[in-house]
Amino acid sequence: MMFGKRILILVAHPDDEVVACAASIARARAQGATVTTLYLTHGCLGRDVLWSWQRKHYEHNVARRRAEAEEAAMALGVQPVGWSARPARHLWRELPQVFEEVKAALAQYRPDQVWVPAYEGGNPDHDALNAVGFKIKPRLSVLEFAEYNFFGGKARTQSFVSTDETARVILLTPEEIASKKAVLKIYASEAGNLSSLGVEQESYRPLSSYDYAQLPHQGKLWYARFQWVPFRHPRVDFTDPTEASKAIVAFLA
Repeated sequence: MMFGKRILILVAHPDDEVVACAASIARARAQGATVTTLYLTHGCLGRDVLWSWQRKHYEHNVARRRAEAEEAAMALGVQPVGWSARPARHLWRELPQVFEEVKAALAQYRPDQVWVPAYEGGNPDHDALNAVGFKIKPRLSVLEFAEYNFFGGKARTQSFVSTDETARVILLTPEEIASKKAVLKIYASEAGNLSSLGVEQESYRPLSSYDYAQLPHQGKLWYARFQWVPFRHPRVDFTDPTEASKAIVAFLA
């Protein structure tokens, strides 16, 4: 499966470009590709979600995440082409606006291939961005990359919920593993979340045809694992998976 020559990566949150496809970016560039990145949230939680004592640091935290993303982009050799002011956990709620931003980037930079996160229940923003890829799929080559899921009640990274003959698994070389770890370290603000993710392989395939009215898999989704917490803790994503699914279906309709 060949990578494109002009690749646009749709990034749900700064750091996803590293988690999903750092080694694939390097291999595509080695084949002569130019790679651009469009960041569709700034990656930080909304101010209203934070504890009251955390809110005074909001602008600083957003600026820090942006600086980390810019440094990571330099390390990966990719060119950022857009930065959204949208908080994390809002992408799935604002799909029409997100799609307009993506369309503008497609018109301006004219990629021949787009990369998106897989539909796997790891994060509702990732799943929603996968649906954006589905909407542009008739016009462009679209690849989806696995990040993390909780299929079968087990934490799984860089592997698809269901595999098929189109899926490709890249086993990273020791040099690629070291390089990916080094870029992940740039996102120091997310060290707690990134430390548990695997770096031994990456998995991608042409975007599958999903029934977005159905959840990515049966059982608890990755982001719903800690929704048993009896109070609204900022670190727990209390997004209702069925509501995220409804938002995607409404967008596609």
